[in-house]
Amino acid sequence: MNRMEHVWRLLKRMHWPMLVPLALALAAGVLFIYSACYVSDDLPVKTLYRKQIFWIGIGTVGYFVAALYDYRRLGRWAWALYIGAVAMLILVLTTGRTIYGARRWLMVPGTGFGIQPSEPAKLATLIFLAHLLSLPEVDTTRFRTFAGILLVVAAPLLLVLNQPDLGSSLVFVPPMLVMLFVGGAPLKYVGGLVAAGLLMAALVMGGIVLPEVLELDESLRTRIEQAVPLSGYQQERIRTLIWPKRDPLGAGWNRTQSGIAVGSGGLWGKGFLKGTQNILGFLPRSVAPTDFIYSVIAEETGFAGATAVLLLFAALLLCGWHIAINSPETMGRLLATGILTMLFFHVWINVAMTVGIMPIVGLPLPLFSYGGSFLVTTMVALGLLQSVYVRSPRRLLL
Repeated sequence: MNRMEHVWRLLKRMHWPMLVPLALALAAGVLFIYSACYVSDDLPVKTLYRKQIFWIGIGTVGYFVAALYDYRRLGRWAWALYIGAVAMLILVLTTGRTIYGARRWLMVPGTGFGIQPSEPAKLATLIFLAHLLSLPEVDTTRFRTFAGILLVVAAPLLLVLNQPDLGSSLVFVPPMLVMLFVGGAPLKYVGGLVAAGLLMAALVMGGIVLPEVLELDESLRTRIEQAVPLSGYQQERIRTLIWPKRDPLGAGWNRTQSGIAVGSGGLWGKGFLKGTQNILGFLPRSVAPTDFIYSVIAEETGFAGATAVLLLFAALLLCGWHIAINSPETMGRLLATGILTMLFFHVWINVAMTVGIMPIVGLPLPLFSYGGSFLVTTMVALGLLQSVYVRSPRRLLL
């Protein structure tokens, strides 16, 4: 069999129903990025939809390359991918470009394009975890192994948190927990880690909220705030979630305008290119095509369109779940599970953020939000899901 025949056979074995929600989401994303920017006089913003089409082209290539590549061979590259990802995260902290107070970008010389290393670092960490947890000599029931896995994830997580990027740093946690559970780690270890995380979150929330509630003096309040492992603006976003009217023209502006946009859409929306919160600039154009694209969709298409977006993700996740449970190989099952958890966490946090039930943490909506690094990484991750499906022995018997 020559190479072309082999590629054709692999393409025929792909999970083609999965491409339907994927293609619809990408097309809708371009339309609403255009809607979020089309009245802007800022040329770099106005042309974002064209750049998104370019990134979709790159992502599509990455999708099929990942699908045709045997994911089992990633094991031999897992260490290199992980170390490379950590190295890029260190590099971005030392030489990266600062935008809006966060150092998250590595600029490609002579191109004008930037790379956000935290995005490929998420996928590289998932691949490394899937490889480690699938090794026969790795005993996930031993606490030493469990602690080692925590250290593996802690390195990129802390580097991303230091950018600072709270939202992206949190994305590392849920896939790790689910992959540990699927990989056979004792429930007491996973449950204990979840409990420790909830306790830490409660302490952080207490450190942010209680000084306000108890009306402590300024010096004590400052000392408590400095002890909280979040930057000042991140703490302010949490306060704004609890007290929406605390700073309506400052830290609470995006949240308030997003809530108005979502609520004003009604059942069927105001119509494409007719969302007033977006058109009149109340929802800032710097965030409308990225973190708040769901608000633009909800305002223009209403509850029906916003629900349709969630149904597209549900269909995509259902296809991925089918792939995961039908993979008899440990690495394939772990990799698919990690990718699905990462995708679900992104969708859940972004939607909850835009409707006002979670703090604004800057997580984009997969396949819809503008962003080259994020879109290409997401497409490659979904391509790896196809690779797992194509090479499943059960699939080959069909």
